Parts: sequence; C-alpha cells; structure tokens
Amino acid sequence: MAAAELALALLDALPQTQCRRCGYDDCRRYAEAIADGEAAINRCPPGGAEGIVRLAGISARQVVPIDAECGREGPRALAVVDEAWCIGCALCLKACPVDCIVGGPKAMHTVIESQCTGCELCLPVCPMDCIALEDASAGATGWAASTAQADAARARYVGRTARLSRDAREEDERLNAKHQPALPQVAAEDPKRSAVAAALARARLRAKVRPE
Repeated sequence: MAAAELALALLDALPQTQCRRCGYDDCRRYAEAIADGEAAINRCPPGGAEGIVRLAGISARQVVPIDAECGREGPRALAVVDEAWCIGCALCLKACPVDCIVGGPKAMHTVIESQCTGCELCLPVCPMDCIALEDASAGATGWAASTAQADAARARYVGRTARLSRDAREEDERLNAKHQPALPQVAAEDPKRSAVAAALARARLRAKVRPE
C-alpha cells in the first residue's frame, strides 16, 4: 500500500478529536507520520486501546500500550463555559478546532454540546479559567466514546481549516493591494469641452486653407 493510501486508511481509523495529544497538529498529520514510519501507533489516547488495535491492523504493526506521555484512555470530555466568569475574550473560539464554541467579542460564549470533541485545547487559552470538563460519554472510554461523532468532527475540522485558509489568503490580497503604487487617475473627458475643441480645430483648419 502506498504511503498516501495508507495515511488515508489510518486517518479513517482515528477519532478525529484534533486534540494534538499525539504531538502533531491534527489527526491527518499524525496519520501521515505513521504511514511514513515517523510515529508510533500508540499516541492517540482518545482512540484508546481499541484504536491502537485498529491502527495496528492497518499498518501491520504490533499492538502496544498507549504511550503514557500522550495521556491515558478515558471518557470523551465536554467543555462547559462558566457564564458568570466569561469575559468574551474570544480566545477559546480561535482555539477550538471544530468551531463548536459560539459567541461574540465581549459577549458570553457557550459550547455546542453535540459538537464538542473534548480536545481540551480551549482550557489553556482561557484567561479566566472559566472552562471545565464534564463526562459526555456516559462512562464509555477511548474509541467507544469517540467513534459516534468522528465523521461529523472531521467534516467540521476540514471546513474550519478551509475557512481559515481562505481568510488568510484574502487578508494577504488586501495587504498586497494596499501597498501597490496607485495608478495615475485619468480625468473623465468633458463632452462639451471636446466638442468646442473640435470646432475650434476645424475653424483653424478652414482659416489655413482659405484663399487669399
């Protein structure tokens, strides 16, 4: 199996939490690193022991325990914002990889429960420490806790990534246009002045050809 094809198969077997506990920017990059032989298959705590078995089967590697440096298997968490302490700084909105936090600047934010992957990336950026985690999988852990929403989370992450890329491109275009030298403005020609100038030109021409 080619590396690109293997990476896609591995990506399909990841829980799509986009939590970065594996040490990579997202699930896709982790899958690519496994396919390239650069990463072990036991660095995804949200996938748990079952996730490792799935990755081992696809990559033809040996099943090993979860790397403790990446975390441990547990239930899927739900981020909950304490409304009384939220100051609307919007830092958690920027940190959320699946756009499941809504709110405006200086306004209270809230988490869309059904879309939260429990990645925990919003916790360290909150200056008020007003985000807590709750068990959202009724005791289920690892792959069993994450698989139900994996496809939807992946689609939201892809959509967010495309939006951020588009916004960055448009901002670059705006800045480039701002720094381009302005073209000289050509004044619109006045029809009346043009007509008068043409008449004078004809009169001068007649004067030149008039017989003495």
